[in-house]
Amino acid sequence: MLQINSERLWQSLMQMAEIGATDKGGCCRLTLTDLDKQGRDLFVSWCKEAGCTISIDEVGNIYARRPGKNNDIPPVMTGSHLDTQPTGGKFDGVYGVLSGVEVLRTLQENKIETEAPIEVCVWTNEEGTRFAPAMMGSGTMVGKFTVEETLNKVDVDGLRFGDELKRIGYAGDVKAAPRKIKAFFETHIEQGPYMESEKKQIGIVRGGQGQRWYDVKITGRESHAGPTPMHLRKDAMVYAAKITSAVNEIANAHLPFACGTVGYLKVFPNSRNTIPGRVDMTIDFRHPENEKLSSMDEAIKKIVTEINDEGAVEVELNDFWHYPAVHFAKECQDAVREGAAKFNYSTMEIVSGAAHDACYIADIAPTGMIFIPCENGISHNEVENIEPEQAEAGCNVLLHAMISRAGLA
Repeated sequence: MLQINSERLWQSLMQMAEIGATDKGGCCRLTLTDLDKQGRDLFVSWCKEAGCTISIDEVGNIYARRPGKNNDIPPVMTGSHLDTQPTGGKFDGVYGVLSGVEVLRTLQENKIETEAPIEVCVWTNEEGTRFAPAMMGSGTMVGKFTVEETLNKVDVDGLRFGDELKRIGYAGDVKAAPRKIKAFFETHIEQGPYMESEKKQIGIVRGGQGQRWYDVKITGRESHAGPTPMHLRKDAMVYAAKITSAVNEIANAHLPFACGTVGYLKVFPNSRNTIPGRVDMTIDFRHPENEKLSSMDEAIKKIVTEINDEGAVEVELNDFWHYPAVHFAKECQDAVREGAAKFNYSTMEIVSGAAHDACYIADIAPTGMIFIPCENGISHNEVENIEPEQAEAGCNVLLHAMISRAGLA
C-alpha cells in the first residue's frame, strides 16, 4: 500500500524548524519578516523539486500546483501556514504545509498521476500576531476581508502589511479572490489534550468553534495612590478585573464547550503609586454552537452597559472580529475516516477548539481536517511536541484522502 516517507517528512520538519529557532527549542517566525521569507523560499524550492509550478496572490498566499490528467477539474488542495507565535513551536501550521509537500514527493517518486490537479498552499498570516486579525491570507482569498484592508494593516511599529510583503518578495499578481477547489484538507496538531488522553491516532474533525474577538478600552482617572480615598477613585484597573471575572463567569455558564479568555492587558501609566487611568485589554470567546456564542456576546455587552451606567469609568467595547462555527463536509470527513482505516489507525471525532485556515476555506469548498495528538496538548509554546510516528500517521491519511477526492488517472 502506498505510504509516505516518514523519515523524509521528519527531516523536512526539523530543517524548517531551524529557521527562527529559539533557545528553548521552539520557533519565532513572524509574518512577513526575513525569517518568514526564508521559510517561504525553502517551501517553494521543495515544491519545484517535486514537479510543481508556483503562483502567488496579492496578499502573499503561495500555491504549489502538481498537474493532473484533467486540469480543467478544480484542484484537490491541502495546506496551512508557516508563520508562528513569538514563542511558538515547530509544528503548529508547519506540519500541515510539510505534510502537503510530502504528499507531492510521494506522488512524484511513485509516478502516480491523479485525475484532478493537486495543490499545496501556504496561507499568509494565520497567527494574527504581527498583523491582526488572524487567518488574514485565507480570509482575504474567500472574501472575508478586502485586499485593500489586508494590505493596509500595520504592525505595532507602524510598518504596513503591503510594504512588508513587497520587501520580502512575495507580493504576487494572482487575484486574491475565491478559487474553485474540489476539496480542501488541512492536517494539524490538535493543540489540545483530548486525543492524547483518549489514546487516539487520528482525529476526524467535524468542525471548528465560532469565535468572537473584542478590544476593550477602559478610561478612568489617574490620581495619587496615597491621598485619593477609595470612594472617590475612578480606577480603570478595578473595572478591568470585573470584566475579566465576568468573562470567566460567562464561559462557565455556557459549558461544556465554551471558552473565554482575557489574554492581553496594558495598564496606563503602569506606575506603582498611581491609580490606573486607562486599561486596554482583549476578550476572546469561543463556542461550537452559534446560539451559545451569541448568548455569550449578549452577556458581555450587558456587563459593559452596566459599568458605563455606573459612571465611574467609560468602557469602549469594540467587537472587531467574528466568525461563526464551522461544520466540515461529510465527504471530506469520510475520506479521512477511510484513509485511517487503510492503516488501522485508531480514530475519534473531534471539534477544533482553535481557529484554522480550513474554517474559512469551508465557505467556498468541501473541507476537512485531520488532527494528530500533541504532547500534553500543549501548543503556542516552545515545548510543543509530537513524535515522528504521529506525523507519519496524519500524513498517510492525508495522502489517501487527497487521492480519493482527486481520483487516479
